Amino acid sequence: GYFMIPESLPEESRRPFDWKRANPVGTLGNIFKYKVLIGLILCLFLVYVAAFSVQGNWSFYTAEKFDWSPSDIGFSLTLVGIMVALVQGVFLGRIVKRIGEVRSVYAGLFFNLVGLFSFAVVSEAWMVYFIIIPYAFSGLTGPSMQSIMTAQIPKNAQGELQGGLTNVLMITAIIGPPLMTGIFTYYTNPENEIYFPGAPFILACMLALIGSGFAYRSLSKHIKEVGG
Repeated sequence: GYFMIPESLPEESRRPFDWKRANPVGTLGNIFKYKVLIGLILCLFLVYVAAFSVQGNWSFYTAEKFDWSPSDIGFSLTLVGIMVALVQGVFLGRIVKRIGEVRSVYAGLFFNLVGLFSFAVVSEAWMVYFIIIPYAFSGLTGPSMQSIMTAQIPKNAQGELQGGLTNVLMITAIIGPPLMTGIFTYYTNPENEIYFPGAPFILACMLALIGSGFAYRSLSKHIKEVGG
């Protein structure tokens, strides 16, 4: 990458290299200097952790609650892949163009909450396929929010922002899977008084709702000159 990919930032907009920023901790520390980003990054962090309620438990949950076979699970995940591709490749640009980035963030957060709660309480296996459709539109949140964030910081800090967001994603990949699978294991253990396979989705709803509050505060009080 260093030798083959040219630097896209004009020379006059570049800043000197600093080892203090060239590491995960330094990167996060520097992007948090932009107060406008704090609420949005916290939102993404909580939403990404919440997403592992689906990513980490899907096969366990559907097998436990609906006695799905591997082929049933595979078919459902195929539908998830198709819907994600449609949302990202077809609907995202059109929706953002029509309602703006801010409203697209809110729409994505809304569909995320609806999908997570519905997964938690769904009673029939066939309903899962219909829930996947609105849940896939939660994919509006990430790209729209990242676009908003890039507009709030200088051009010479864009790479640092993307690195920082990658760090956040990696942290959630450490926290999310054991948290969500642990909750699922606890509430499906026959020795416990409460049996509720949908418990991870309820926890995910709570996290996503808190994250939505952080996003709303930042978007309503700090964000300027963005679409929507």
